Amino acid sequence: MPPTIPPEFDAIVDSMHDGLFLVDPDGTIIRVNEALLRLTGYAREELEGRPCTILGCDRCAEQRLEGGRHWCQLFAEGGHVRQHCHIFTRDGSCLKVLKSSRLLHDDAGNVVASVENVTDISELLAAEQRIVQLENRLDDGRDFCGMVGDSAPMRALYDLVEKAARSDAAVIVHGESGTGKELVAHAIHQLGPRRDRPFVQINCAAFNESLLESELFGHVRGAFTGAHRHRVGRFEEARDGDLFLDEVGDIPLPTQVKLLRVLETRRFERVGDNRSLPMDARLISATNQDLEQLIAAGRFRRDFFYRINVIPVRVPPLRDRREDIPRLVDHFVHRFGERTGRDIPGLTPEALAAMMQHDWPGNVRELRSVLEYAFVVCPQGPIDRSHLPDLGPGTAGPPGGDGSARDDTLSGLSEAERTQRAELIAALDAHGGNKSAAARTLGVTRATVLNRMRKYGLDLQKVIVG
Repeated sequence: MPPTIPPEFDAIVDSMHDGLFLVDPDGTIIRVNEALLRLTGYAREELEGRPCTILGCDRCAEQRLEGGRHWCQLFAEGGHVRQHCHIFTRDGSCLKVLKSSRLLHDDAGNVVASVENVTDISELLAAEQRIVQLENRLDDGRDFCGMVGDSAPMRALYDLVEKAARSDAAVIVHGESGTGKELVAHAIHQLGPRRDRPFVQINCAAFNESLLESELFGHVRGAFTGAHRHRVGRFEEARDGDLFLDEVGDIPLPTQVKLLRVLETRRFERVGDNRSLPMDARLISATNQDLEQLIAAGRFRRDFFYRINVIPVRVPPLRDRREDIPRLVDHFVHRFGERTGRDIPGLTPEALAAMMQHDWPGNVRELRSVLEYAFVVCPQGPIDRSHLPDLGPGTAGPPGGDGSARDDTLSGLSEAERTQRAELIAALDAHGGNKSAAARTLGVTRATVLNRMRKYGLDLQKVIVG
């Protein structure tokens, strides 16, 4: 029998900011407040009198799979349940909420209903993500959105970034590994009209085909083995913000077809779902590969390339802007000094001269690693040449570089492939040949490490011994 609801109930609960609804022990929604209607987009008559499964809560679905006649763990065990979950709104959007539930009893102690309080935490989580991103990119005000350098190539880059930010067209950032493509993507977001909306990124090389589709589009519970919860995809998280696809050259061909369709129709579907959702995010891509070569090799679709290559932005390698090296050195010395609490004033002239003469195949990432190593071995005072790792020809990054990096096997490689090979050697050496640890350092999968070792003809024993 439904509980008796006092006449003041509606006025009280409609003044609440959080969504609230009552469910009877049979799982029927018997009352909702105005905040829940605003949150879900439903009309009152579409919810009241309907099973609570209409909201598609993934945690409730998990509990029902465990059996039992009760609709949820709350009726089965009593007490108070507080948990994070996902619910669906009327238009099919997946909403992250904090749901707090408590049972109501009559005078005889019988359960008559549960009170479900729903708080939307999606905006809170997005705000926390933006705070973390901004904290990671705080600078001293002399830099351009975290990028350091005042050379002519960098000034040209800043100008193009400002123009690209004002556009809604797709942007692709080209550049060798370690040049700062992610910083460029963040700058385009921060300087554009979507700066107050989400910036969502994904490394496309870190997932296989099926996992990448789930990451991009999301999935519903039960879409595949192991899909126990609804998952909000990156497109849905980005909403009307910016979506950054890093290592876009590693996207499998079948996924390229689906992404092309999304860019053409501006709609997508979650894996395992047939509801179509709008895609309002602006796409920013990045790659250190030559996409034209991949197209010629049949590994990248030309029509997809045209869609993402509307505004190409090229980040110059460090060897083409050597005049920025002293400023980069000061930047990282200051940052490491603050982080470690050590008073290292800078570099001696001999050490800086060695830095200026190096080709930096690993670009700014390599320079940072070299200085971080120097901070470890320098006991005090300025960093001298003896505190730097070997910066001879062909080494890329801190000590452990393989002397074979300049052998005949490099003759047929592009500059991007040479850099990728050098980074792979450095990562394997740094972790004593542990391929899984090297994969984590490089931000790729273990399978990608194995594929690259085969591609570049690397013998693990020779890399470590060398």
